[in-house]
Amino acid sequence: MRAANERRPRVVSFPPMQLHPNPPRMITVVIAVALAVIGVVFALPMDAGVAVLQPILEPLLTPIGLHVDQELGYLALFVSSGLLVAGSLVPGI
Repeated sequence: MRAANERRPRVVSFPPMQLHPNPPRMITVVIAVALAVIGVVFALPMDAGVAVLQPILEPLLTPIGLHVDQELGYLALFVSSGLLVAGSLVPGI
């Protein structure tokens, strides 16, 4: 038993951690949707979509070393979902 003059150690408790996701900005959503469309067209080769997008994307991506192919489609799908997650967790994106 404790003596009357002994104090109990003070216990500090914090509330449980919670994530407070923010809605991403509209420009983030627009870029993510554009990347998702590009990703679907190239990852699941849709001939009509590839015929439309390849002449547009090839001159833009070839100088930086990216080839317009199925791997680019999968990369665009991954980046689009990552961009939405980052946009909801990091304020200002």
